[in-house]
Amino acid sequence: MRRRRALLGTAAVLLLAYVVFSGAAHLRNDNGRIPSDPGRVPNNKGPVLNKDRADPTAVNWPQSGQAAFVLGDNRPSASPYQQPAPIASLAKVMTAYLTLERYPLSGEQEGFTITVTTADAQAAAEDASRNQSIVAVRAGEQLTERQLLQALLIPSGNNIASMLAATIAGSEAGFVAEMNAMAQALRMNRTIYTDPSGYDPSTISTAADQLRVFQRAMHSPVFRQIVSMDRVTLPVAGTLTNFNPLVAKGYAGKTGSDSAAGGCLAFFTHVNVSGHRLIAAGVVMGQGKGSDTSAILAAAGEAAKQLVDPVASASRMSTVAVSGAPSGP
Repeated sequence: MRRRRALLGTAAVLLLAYVVFSGAAHLRNDNGRIPSDPGRVPNNKGPVLNKDRADPTAVNWPQSGQAAFVLGDNRPSASPYQQPAPIASLAKVMTAYLTLERYPLSGEQEGFTITVTTADAQAAAEDASRNQSIVAVRAGEQLTERQLLQALLIPSGNNIASMLAATIAGSEAGFVAEMNAMAQALRMNRTIYTDPSGYDPSTISTAADQLRVFQRAMHSPVFRQIVSMDRVTLPVAGTLTNFNPLVAKGYAGKTGSDSAAGGCLAFFTHVNVSGHRLIAAGVVMGQGKGSDTSAILAAAGEAAKQLVDPVASASRMSTVAVSGAPSGP
């Protein structure tokens, strides 16, 4: 009887050890590191950084709204209280990403060409009458894929987002379905797209989710080059400037702004760390108050700088101006 009890006790211990070991093994990836849950905030103290690169407690999260940040190949981190909220024109990052996924561009390629229809021109005029951000077009005007992406990402034309949606998917509704399918594929579990431009306040996401798609879009040199431009000249609209308040300071990216979303900015900038050139990328949302575009985008720009500056100071880093087509993330 004692021997049987001893055997049962040994079996119980072995079973417990197996469960513990299996649980730990399940949590670890192939490199033996415990990955973060993509649907959760990894921590509230800033990114997990290599000890010789930066101080993980140095990130200064915005006092309001939300943010996400990543330095180099470290794991992304996000501020507390990541809740789905309107993202305004940050939605156009997904629109650009899907366009480039379907019709990739490289080098100086211009891609496909569309001819602006009378309906396109009328829709733009109607959007302008409702104070939407539009890029002027004229029936019969021809625009290449590259020009459309420039018009989408620099002056942030809502009408351009609709034109791209119809070109890529045949209809705006079909394109929105593709946006949501891609969001699920990228594990953007707190994101819902209801339109391709973000004008609709029911298009919602979190900073952590938006950082996911922004990083994916950054794999395209053409995307990175376009969001680094301070202005663009188009056939009918003429020369249009970038809404990004930090583009001249070396922060490339995409803005979003309205009274529902506040000031939003998805950005990247190059930094030097101990002689190595790294990319600092992030997303800030819900910055500033009201509907003054310049004011709330200035607040978003300041929040973005506050993410980078303390980490840069702690690591004796310097920001490198972005120009041309920078190297990949």
